[in-house]
Amino acid sequence: MRFAVVVFPGTWSDLDCWWVLREVFEQEVDFVWHKERDLSRYDCVILPGGFSFGDYLRPGAIARFSPIMEAVHTVAQKGRFVLGICNGFQILCEAGLLPGALLRNDHLEFRCQWVHLRVENPGTPFTSACSQGQVLRIPISHGEGRYYADPDTLADLERNGQVVFRYCEADGRITPQANPNGALNNIAGVVNRRGNVLGMMPHPERCCEAEVGGTDGRFLFLSLLQSVLAVDSA
Repeated sequence: MRFAVVVFPGTWSDLDCWWVLREVFEQEVDFVWHKERDLSRYDCVILPGGFSFGDYLRPGAIARFSPIMEAVHTVAQKGRFVLGICNGFQILCEAGLLPGALLRNDHLEFRCQWVHLRVENPGTPFTSACSQGQVLRIPISHGEGRYYADPDTLADLERNGQVVFRYCEADGRITPQANPNGALNNIAGVVNRRGNVLGMMPHPERCCEAEVGGTDGRFLFLSLLQSVLAVDSA
């Protein structure tokens, strides 16, 4: 299996993603510069966190025009997997690959902390190794992670099972206190209607080894690996 980690000017979680895929899961993974135009040889494309183009205008607003994004659209249309983490989530929303937008945190502060996420939909390629309602402990690091969508879009997301993760308490309860940024409905991650494109604000790549404080991020990467294998063997 081969993974692409897309690098924009200002990306800074690219090495973390590469390390997890190459050193923890022993997969083939390449850094792909944002000016490239071909992703056809990859099974999964990851848009990592950071501050692409310095977050000028707003996060992801400039990155969406990079040449690589046409290839990301093509990969998604073909049913291959795309994962956007933090700034990657923002880029996917700006590019129209996911609905909604990421706004400034409601408290106007940058937050770098551990949070709990409840798995709302274990039936996606990104959560197949999880169970319904499972609580994951994963860190966040963002200043503009407040998920927003208009009421009709929000209703569609909920109705179609496209809300994949929700901020929660350690025991799985959904409360305002567990919400670190004011996201609507405590949403931490959503998937497209087809289910092959996921955007999430928390950083699973930062918690795949006990040495860094936790291993719950492994569930997402293990799910991806299983999903790619399932597609290849079909």
